[in-house]
Amino acid sequence: MEKTQDERLDRRRQAFQHAASELFIEQGYEQTSLAEVVERAGGSLATLYKLFGNKEGLLDAVLSQSRDLGHSAILRIAALQLSPAETLHRIGTELSRIYLDPPNLSVVRIVIGRSISNLDFARGFFDQSQMKSKLALRQLFEHWKRAGTAMKGDPVMLSDLFLGLLVFDFQIQAISHGFLAPPTEQQMRERTDFFLRGAGLAD
Repeated sequence: MEKTQDERLDRRRQAFQHAASELFIEQGYEQTSLAEVVERAGGSLATLYKLFGNKEGLLDAVLSQSRDLGHSAILRIAALQLSPAETLHRIGTELSRIYLDPPNLSVVRIVIGRSISNLDFARGFFDQSQMKSKLALRQLFEHWKRAGTAMKGDPVMLSDLFLGLLVFDFQIQAISHGFLAPPTEQQMRERTDFFLRGAGLAD
């Protein structure tokens, strides 16, 4: 009986999060009421408050699904200890897939809208998402430098430039809603090859 109730609450939680995500994107966070979320998802306001506490808690639950944004992928690929060229090709492919995933793009649109009026929220989300990826990539380049890998430039600068190649598409797709076609896998490989030659890291 208790398991059935937990499963029912979990389904209701998912329904609330899905409805909230849609409404936050369609109308903006500030313009969306909890009553509208309940109307779209079903259930009751009492259940929503029980699960999330308040509107901020609901937003946090929606955003928690996309907070990683590449950090764990960078660590996983770096642990394989491949050559810098192969490592960056794999990271580029994986981060591009993550960044251009429609649910992640939707979350970023919510973040952009909310960040306009709430600086603390913007900083908090950035620290728990993009900043973690940036630091992981910097540490990887610095590790290569300490290990004696030759590179043309400061490792921090090079890591930021490489990440910028990927974040650019992320931001463009989030803002344009797909007006511009995302890069193909071949184009991503060519970009990474170009970066590797400039950074002196090509095999």
